[in-house]
Amino acid sequence: MSNKLPKGVTADDVKAWKKEHGKIRQFTVKKDDGTEVSCILKTPDRKVMGAALQAQKSDPIKSKEIVLVNCWLAGDEEIKTNDALFLSVASQLDDLIEIKETEVKEL
Repeated sequence: MSNKLPKGVTADDVKAWKKEHGKIRQFTVKKDDGTEVSCILKTPDRKVMGAALQAQKSDPIKSKEIVLVNCWLAGDEEIKTNDALFLSVASQLDDLIEIKETEVKEL
């Protein structure tokens, strides 16, 4: 797949988002006709994760939608509306959450 940014997104946009949000990620999906769509998402904060985890109890797909919508910085809107594209991106959303190595010890 290409490394092309979504339509209307510049390298300056990416630099500004990185400065404001830290890590950002681009998700690219190849459509059946061979074209690609992509979106850029920021890492979810506690509020977004809390809402997503709450929704996950009753509707796992809704929880993914919460993350996608609230972390969306730019991209092809078709990802939000086309079920196949949405599900492709949704299956990779766990990559937004960076888990650091943690040591736990009894004192």
